Amino acid sequence: MKWFWELVRILVEKGFGLSIEGQLGGSIHFFIYDTIKIFILLSMLIFIISYIQSYFPPERTKKVLGGIKGVKGNILGALLGTITPFCSCSSIPIFIGFTSAGLPLGVTFSFLISSPMVDMASFLLLISFFGVKIASAYVFVGLVLAIIGGTIIDKLKMEEYIEDYVWGTKAIDVEVEEMTYKERISFAKCQVTDIVHRVWLYILIGVGIGAAIHNWIPQSIIEKVIGDNNPFSVLLATVIGIPIYADIFGTIPIAEALVAKGVGIGTVLSFMMGVTTLSLPSMVMLSKVIKPKLLSIFISIVTIGIIIVGYVFNAFSYIFI
Repeated sequence: MKWFWELVRILVEKGFGLSIEGQLGGSIHFFIYDTIKIFILLSMLIFIISYIQSYFPPERTKKVLGGIKGVKGNILGALLGTITPFCSCSSIPIFIGFTSAGLPLGVTFSFLISSPMVDMASFLLLISFFGVKIASAYVFVGLVLAIIGGTIIDKLKMEEYIEDYVWGTKAIDVEVEEMTYKERISFAKCQVTDIVHRVWLYILIGVGIGAAIHNWIPQSIIEKVIGDNNPFSVLLATVIGIPIYADIFGTIPIAEALVAKGVGIGTVLSFMMGVTTLSLPSMVMLSKVIKPKLLSIFISIVTIGIIIVGYVFNAFSYIFI
C-alpha cells in the first residue's frame, strides 16, 4: 500500500504543515496510516474468513473433535483454533462448552491456546506487515505450542482440576442447519461488525504505543531494555505482555515499531504471544473454570514455551532477514 502511505504523507505535510521526518509529524503519519490500513485489511479479512467459518459452527466442531483422541486430537484442536477469531476471554466460553460436551481435556486446551494466538485473519494481516516468513513462523510456533501444551495436560490427567459446575453443564446437541448464501453473507457482515466493535479501542491504543515507540523512544533505550544485548530480553517481553489485554490485531502495530527499532524477531514473537495468550483478564476468567493447580500448570507450560520460542527464533533470526 505504498500509494496510501504516500497519500498520508501528503496529508501530514501539506495539511498539517509537518515533516514526517520529525517526531510529531512522523507519529501522526504512523498513527493515521497504520490505523486506516489495519481497519481496512481487518474488515476485508474478517469478512472472507467468517464466510468460510460459517461452514464450521461450534456444534459441528464438537462432533469433529469428539471422535479423535491423543496427539491427533491435539493437532486438530489447535488447527480448529486457527479458524476461530476469538480473543483469549472469548475462547473460554467455547472451552467450557467443549469440556462439558465430553471432549478430551488436552484437545480443549490445544484449542484454548491456539484460538486467541493464531487465526487466519491475523496470519494474512501479519503477512501485510512483516512478510510471509515472519507470519508463517508466528503461526507455526503458535500451533506447535498449542499441540505440545495440550498433549502435556492430557498426559497429566488433570480432569479433577476442572471446576465441578463445568462438568455439570448440560451439553445440548443441536442439529446443524445449513445456511443459505445470503445467510452466510449476513453472518460474515455481523462478524465484521462484532469483531471491529470489540477490538477498535485496542487497535487505537496499540497504534498509539507503536507511534510512540517508533518516533519518541530512542533506539538506544529499546536496545538496552529488550535488545539482543540483553540476555533477559525475551523474558522481559513476555512478562511485559501479560498485563496487557488485547488481541493480536492490537499488538501488530507495537510489534511493527519494535522490529523497526531493531528488536529481535524472537523477542517480538514472545511479546505478541504473551499478550494474546496469557493476558491477566483472561487468566482471571480461566481461574473461575479450572482449579489453581491446573491454572498454574497451564500458565507455566505456555510461559516456558513462549520463552523457548523467543530465544530459539532470536538465535536463528538471520533466516528472517
